[in-house]
Amino acid sequence: MQNFRNYYDILGVNKDATAEEVKKSFRKLARQFHPDLNPGNKEAEERFKSINEAYEVLSDPSKRTQYDQFGRYWNRPGFQAGGRSPTGRSWNGRSSDRATDDVNFGEFNDFNSFVDQLLNRRDGVPPAGTTQEPFRPGTTKTAYTVSRTKPRDAEARLTVPLDRAYLGGRERIRLEDGRSLEVNMPSGMVTGQRVRLKGQGVSGGDLYLKIDVAPHPFFKLEGADIFCQLPITPSEAVLGGSIEVPTLDGLVKMSIPPGVRSGQRLRLANKGYPINGDRGDQIVEIQIVIPKELSEQERELYEKLRQLETFDPRANLPV
Repeated sequence: MQNFRNYYDILGVNKDATAEEVKKSFRKLARQFHPDLNPGNKEAEERFKSINEAYEVLSDPSKRTQYDQFGRYWNRPGFQAGGRSPTGRSWNGRSSDRATDDVNFGEFNDFNSFVDQLLNRRDGVPPAGTTQEPFRPGTTKTAYTVSRTKPRDAEARLTVPLDRAYLGGRERIRLEDGRSLEVNMPSGMVTGQRVRLKGQGVSGGDLYLKIDVAPHPFFKLEGADIFCQLPITPSEAVLGGSIEVPTLDGLVKMSIPPGVRSGQRLRLANKGYPINGDRGDQIVEIQIVIPKELSEQERELYEKLRQLETFDPRANLPV
């Protein structure tokens, strides 16, 4: 019977994996088996708990060192009967490692009981100040001791699409450590802004989300103004008229003056981005687009237009 939690196998890394490799593998597996992505899947839920337990040990240099030192003895009988002699003798009568001298193995029924102490857990009814968790791989019901660590603030990066950064509102976000939170995001967020989540940091501290507003395929922020390029047809450029323009508030109508030039900029007032209570404008750069393919009727009309038109753009060339 396997009575050993191999945290390296659980995270799919080698024993000599770096802290960054451990973190990278944890993030990948946490996303894959997160309960939010596997609703009702008990197997995925158990796997997610195992992954978090493995990362709790292997991400902490002190816990990882102890785990590595004691892990090689997981199948020895010393955990049940051998204990530790006052002279520091180990299970087989030889001197134990320095790190084992201050551990009485007689206190533990098996290796998993030792791991429970390593993670500040105890079997049975939880004392005051603990919470009950019904599952841990290889154990029965286990209580988790609430950390006495002083509350500490933490920071995480969050990339937000431009339209959501503009609107704000309630969003469900997934953090890099696998947690999923419902957050009331403010409107008009900008890159570099920090959003405070009270009590979501380390041991009850605050979590600060550092915002990155992702580039948009159509809109481009230029301070409080929004810049975009709008394609129009040759006939719209010549005749002018009213056309619809996308904005962060939806489609709005804009008047194109007759004879507008390609590259000419028009302004939509108060359709920019809100910064410090003031909203900028939307700058619309006109791009006259020539059709690549014409229908037979369109071609005939263009032929007639060429015969009728009096405008000669090459009449005054300086040569």
